[in-house]
Amino acid sequence: MTAPEQVLVDLAEGPPAFLELRDLKIHFPTDDGLVKSVDGLSFRLERGRTLGIVGESGSGKSVTSLGILGLHKGGRAKISGEIWLDGEELVSATPEHVRRLRGKKMAMIFQDPLSSMHPYYTVGNQIIEAYRIHNPVSKKVARKHAIDLLGRVGIPEPASRVDSYPHEFSGGMRQRAMIAMALSCDPELLIADEPTTALDVTVQAQILDLMRDLQREFNSALIVITHDLGVVAELSDDILVMYGGKCIEYGSAEDVFYRPEHPYTWGLLGSMPRLDREPTERLLPIKGSPPSLINVPSGCSFHPRCPYADRTDGRAAAEVPELNQAEPGHLVRCHLPRDERRALWETEIKPFLETQ
Repeated sequence: MTAPEQVLVDLAEGPPAFLELRDLKIHFPTDDGLVKSVDGLSFRLERGRTLGIVGESGSGKSVTSLGILGLHKGGRAKISGEIWLDGEELVSATPEHVRRLRGKKMAMIFQDPLSSMHPYYTVGNQIIEAYRIHNPVSKKVARKHAIDLLGRVGIPEPASRVDSYPHEFSGGMRQRAMIAMALSCDPELLIADEPTTALDVTVQAQILDLMRDLQREFNSALIVITHDLGVVAELSDDILVMYGGKCIEYGSAEDVFYRPEHPYTWGLLGSMPRLDREPTERLLPIKGSPPSLINVPSGCSFHPRCPYADRTDGRAAAEVPELNQAEPGHLVRCHLPRDERRALWETEIKPFLETQ
């Protein structure tokens, strides 16, 4: 067993979690080489809790969510590792079995509701279909259920809007309709992929409040995938930071926001605008671009962009860092010694963030 797995086993003492990923790898063969979209990801999530997965585009966030739902099965993806959902292992399960779980046991709110909903069918018909696949009820009963759901997610006049088409809804209403469809069978795991992208800030706040309220009502496990740290700060109990297909930091929201350990996490926080005070300095973007997942840099995948790579005596470019505990429940993948990371945070990074 590798060191990252052992750390997670040490943290996982007690009964199995509702959702567990164990050393999940999702690779895609292409003409140019093997795309390592997810490369050894592990985490746990209990019912009633929210995990925020953050990182730049191309870090593997959405591929992870589609892997949990089994939507890579039957394609070209090479999948290894384990995905446990309520005691069932999904990687080795048949596509048909995973399909039966999808929608009933687990569901997803996709990033773009306009392209995720069928343009030729009414919103109500699509919710009705999703409900009747898993429940032997009449169309009349399913229609009433769809109307109730649309009303629950805040769509006005649901009895008439149930017969509207997706293009007749605004962006915020389409997102609400997607949430209603995802919740049609009361799933125990809900995955929201960029749930507030392209929505104005007022609608964003309403959607986040809605998701929080519905999670409390259904006691579901919730995964929020986003590059917006404001969204994860609002919703998440725990945060997983991804870079180059790997977890590079994992901990409670309080740990990641107030005691971050990884230079990449520092960069994400430094590039986030603050609205609670007058800005005095320019934002500090992370230099460079995310790595190619075909030609991932050797050693630490972040080292070409890391301002502290020269402090590791060459290890950053030569060795892949292990995922180790910085403190109980707080994991980090970095070659810098912990004392040095804490000193950098307290003397350089934190003072800079406080002046932004």
